[in-house]
Amino acid sequence: MKAFIVACVAAVIIAVVCGVVLNTVQEPVDQAFSTSAVRLGA
Repeated sequence: MKAFIVACVAAVIIAVVCGVVLNTVQEPVDQAFSTSAVRLGA
């Protein structure tokens, strides 16, 4: 039972860390897909 709780806590910590990393790495959609022919949010 202790191993299961430790695994659940580790999964939550990994998910939170990955979420923070992805939010800082990804750029907003209006910057990622903006070209001279595309106008997003206008």
